Amino acid sequence: MSKKKKHDDDVDLPTKVVTLALTVAAGWVAQKAVGQVWKKATGNDAPTDTDDPEVGIVQAVTFAAVAGAAAVLARRLAASQAGRLTGRFFGSEPPADIVD
Repeated sequence: MSKKKKHDDDVDLPTKVVTLALTVAAGWVAQKAVGQVWKKATGNDAPTDTDDPEVGIVQAVTFAAVAGAAAVLARRLAASQAGRLTGRFFGSEPPADIVD
């Protein structure tokens, strides 16, 4: 049996608000963490413009892959925690597709 995917309309307002707030915060933290890790690993600041001709292609692609992976991870963790937090504070059962 296939799992029915819930639409955004099935999620209550508090969950949407908490998800948005946690996603923004997690994205900011992920960006700062990637910058710090990049500086420690390469000795250079993280590129701010990957289209800059002075940034090598390997460096630009590597940074984009690392930053993208961190962003996806942060978004998934934020959405998961938002469902749990709203369930705890508002007494509602979080949707299965947000928690899992």
